[in-house]
Amino acid sequence: MTNLQIQQPKSYTSKDWQQGYKSQPQEYNYWIDDIEGEIPEDLNGTFFRNGPGLLDINGQLIAHPFDGDGMVCAISFKNRRAHFQNRFVRTEGYVAEKAAGKILYRGVFGTQKTGGWLANLFDFKLKNIANTGIIYWGDKLLALWEGGQPHRLNPQNLETIGLNDLDGLLQPGQAFSAHPRIDKGKDGKGDVLVNFSVKPGLSSTITIFEFNSQGKLLKRYSNSIPGFAFLHDMVITPNYCIFFQNPVAFNPFPLLLGLRTPGQCLEFLPNNSTQVILIPRDGSKAIKILKTKPCFVFHHANAWEKDGEIYVDSICYESVSQTDLGDNFLEVDFDSMTEGKLWRFKINLSENNVEHKLLESRCCEFPTLNPNNVGKAYRYLFIGAADKPSGNAPLQAILKIDLHTGKRQTFSVAPRGFAGEPLFVPFPNGVNEDDGWLLMLMYDAAEHRSDIVILDARDLNKKPVARLHLKHHIPYGLHGSFTPNYFQE
Repeated sequence: MTNLQIQQPKSYTSKDWQQGYKSQPQEYNYWIDDIEGEIPEDLNGTFFRNGPGLLDINGQLIAHPFDGDGMVCAISFKNRRAHFQNRFVRTEGYVAEKAAGKILYRGVFGTQKTGGWLANLFDFKLKNIANTGIIYWGDKLLALWEGGQPHRLNPQNLETIGLNDLDGLLQPGQAFSAHPRIDKGKDGKGDVLVNFSVKPGLSSTITIFEFNSQGKLLKRYSNSIPGFAFLHDMVITPNYCIFFQNPVAFNPFPLLLGLRTPGQCLEFLPNNSTQVILIPRDGSKAIKILKTKPCFVFHHANAWEKDGEIYVDSICYESVSQTDLGDNFLEVDFDSMTEGKLWRFKINLSENNVEHKLLESRCCEFPTLNPNNVGKAYRYLFIGAADKPSGNAPLQAILKIDLHTGKRQTFSVAPRGFAGEPLFVPFPNGVNEDDGWLLMLMYDAAEHRSDIVILDARDLNKKPVARLHLKHHIPYGLHGSFTPNYFQE
């Protein structure tokens, strides 16, 4: 880090950022009346969003937000009006801990039961927290958490129906990723949902599922890869599912002895290559595993095929610190951590090599694009970003990148606003790739409340189309989705 970056004034205060991680134990159901601007007439449907809603159990702070109980929000749009509701997913663990008033389960990313190592010794039962993704597919609303089965919810009122095995496809406890991809196909018809399950170990098994729009299974195929695999996301092309196997080692002994949780047992290996795994979608066993520069990837942006080569755009970290953030994750030092940057990888299957280049050096995460371009060549990428062009910091802006011209546009909510994942919703009769709205749930520290922001994706330099002020805050979340179906009790 240069002296210039160290001396650069920050666009935020730690106190403001920390306020956004306060628990929100209340569940709400109301029409949103405090609105700046106007909700577009053609914006109709439901914006679902998932994330940790409880960052403590009866005052006992959890060690990492990724261990927080899942809380789903639904913002329903119709006739220029918007309705808000939120509800916790009634997982087995949520119900049990609410009744007990204390932490009963070990988390993945640092949370331990009280009583030290002895209380956690040989306890491998992890709480399915259903806090990462949310999707409406095949007439089912599913809250996703990659460590276990999804929970089905009632889309009208977000009540929990229970664990769902996808009509018998999933075994008890089998994982189902929180990062499905939707393949629109060549003609934009006959949408296919592609998702995966990982069973890690000395060798890891990846199972891929493909469903039609009615939720019926079209394909299921499994492949084994060498080594322990930490796979949070994937990308697809018409012919491949593509994973990046991060260069990490897993030491199970601190977990067994009750000293650390699974995420804390991961170690980044900077001298090992990242493995690019290409799995043919025709279900054949002819997978390819190629090496590239060591990096850590949580999220990919997109992938496509062109002239016999495959391109993948991903958010990459050149290194990661051990997941252990100490007793208080709110004291994280952004300046000491490596920021995520946008890289492009070019995969040559005939020569079995992978090239890479930097596309965006600004700290960024949570990429999105027009869903009609998933798995295809594309021009516009929208991504959460830091307010400043250099250095690591919380996300306070949305960055639009024109990958053809290199032009950038930025919408910032700094200094007291903090951005969430943007979500692209195409105009009903859109023609151009950026004809659409960007939806974002953000935190406003000045008012200690959250806003739903609607942006015109064609021009982020314009003021928001609408800014809907909630009556309260929603803790920083993870992933969301949009359906043209309108749900509201």
